[in-house]
Amino acid sequence: MFVAKLLIDNEASDALDAATFERIDPATGDVATIAPAASVADAARAASAAAAAFPAWSQTGPGERRICLNRAADILTARRAEFVAAMVGETGATALWAAINCDLATEILREAAAMTTQVAGEIIPSSDQGSLAMAVRQPAGVCLGIAPWNAPIILGVRAIAMPLACGNTVILKASELCPRTHCLIGEVMRDAGFPPGVVNVITNAPKDAAAIVETLIAHPAVRRINFTGSTRVGRLIAEASARHLKRCLLELGGKAPFIVLADADIDEAVRAAAFGAFMNQGQICMSTERIILMEAIADEFVDKFKAKAQTLVAGNPRDGNTPLGTMITAEAARRVRALVEDATQKGAVIACGGQARGTLIDATIIDQVTPAMRIYREESFGPVAAIIRVESIDEAITVANDNEYGLSSAIFSRDINQALIVAKRIETGICHINEATVADEPQMPFGGVKSSGYGRFGGKAAIDEFTELRWITLASGRRDYPI
Repeated sequence: MFVAKLLIDNEASDALDAATFERIDPATGDVATIAPAASVADAARAASAAAAAFPAWSQTGPGERRICLNRAADILTARRAEFVAAMVGETGATALWAAINCDLATEILREAAAMTTQVAGEIIPSSDQGSLAMAVRQPAGVCLGIAPWNAPIILGVRAIAMPLACGNTVILKASELCPRTHCLIGEVMRDAGFPPGVVNVITNAPKDAAAIVETLIAHPAVRRINFTGSTRVGRLIAEASARHLKRCLLELGGKAPFIVLADADIDEAVRAAAFGAFMNQGQICMSTERIILMEAIADEFVDKFKAKAQTLVAGNPRDGNTPLGTMITAEAARRVRALVEDATQKGAVIACGGQARGTLIDATIIDQVTPAMRIYREESFGPVAAIIRVESIDEAITVANDNEYGLSSAIFSRDINQALIVAKRIETGICHINEATVADEPQMPFGGVKSSGYGRFGGKAAIDEFTELRWITLASGRRDYPI
C-alpha cells in the first residue's frame, strides 16, 4: 500500500483537515493508496503558493529552467521502479505500459528543456517612423494541469513540463484513480531543484473534484488550464474556464478510425491495429476503435486479426504473464460488456473475446458493425475493435467522419498519394499513414478537433498555449497626435 501527500511550496503535507481517501487496486480489490482529500482551502493554498513563486520563476533564464527539467528527467529515470509499481497498483496497467510511460515522460521533460530557448518573439515592421515594434512572448502566470489515469506518467508530466519551460508556475491536479503516481511526479520536480511554489500537486476525493476544480479555475492567479480526459468532463472544464474568461487546452475523447484500403499490406495493418486497439486494454484516447475495411480484403484481414487478438489475453498485471492488464474499474468493464451485448443483439458477430471476468476483458473483435449499434458511435475505452465493411474509398471516408470525435486516425495503403488524399479528408487532428493510431512524440502538435477538444500540446504549438503574446513598441523622436 502506498501513502501519498500533497505538495505545496515544496512541502509534503496532509490536507488541512487531515481527510483522506482510498484508491483500490482494480486487480485485487485491496487498498492501493491512501491519499489526502484536499479541501477547497487546500486548493486555494496551492494556487497562492504558485502565485507567490511566479514573479521570480518567470524571470529565470532558459538555462536554469533547462537544468531543472533535464535533472527531473534523470531523477524520473532513476525512480522508474517506483513509478511502475505505483501505476500498476493503482490503474491495473501492465508493467510494460508503465515502463513506456516512464520512457515517454522522460522524453517530454527533455524536449521541454530544449524548448526553453525557443520561447521567442519577432520584430514587426511599423508604419510609424521611429517606432520599433515587437511581438514578445511572456509567461502567462499560474497554469493548472488536470491529468488522467490512463497514461498517468506521460500525461501528468505533459500537463506541467511545457508550462514550466515557458516560465510559468504550475498546479497538477492529480487523478483520483492514481494519486500516488501523480504525486511521485511532484516529488521528482521538487528533487530536481524547482524552487518552492513552482510545482504544486493536489489530490482530492472523487466527491470533491468539482469544487476543487472550480476553486482552482476561479483563482485570480490561474491564467491557463489544460485538461486531458473525457469529453463530458472537458465540456465542464471549458464552461468553467469561459465563465472566468480563461484560456484552456483540451485533449478529450476519441473514436479513432483505422482505414484499410484494398492495396494495403494486410500483415502490417493487422500488427498496427492490434497494438492500437488493445494496448493498455484499449484505454488510450488514440485507441483504434473502428476498423474500416474495403470489402475486397475484409475476410483476409479479419481472419488474421482474429488470430492475433486471440493471443492477447488479460490477467493480473502483478503476475506479469499476460499482455493485457485490467480495466480501470468494474464499472468500466460493465460498460464495455453493455456495448458488446447491444451490438450482438442488433446483428453483429463476435469474432473473438467479448466476455468479462471482473475487471478482466480479453481482446475482443466485433464484426459486421452497423450505425444502428451503440458501439458504432460511442467511445468504448476498452479492448474492443469494431469492424465496419465498406464498398468504396468515399464510403470509408464518410464512415470515418461519421462521429463526434476527431483525435487520431490511420490509413493503410501502398499508394502513398492516394493515402495522402484520403488523410486530408479525414476530420481528425492526427492522421498516420501505414502506422497505428496510437503514437506520440513530445515535439509534435498533439490534439484533436470536434468533440476531441481544441488546442495543441507539444513543441512550438505548446509555446503558444502557455505564453502571452504582447505587442511592445519603442518610439524615438517627437510624435504627432491628432489632438
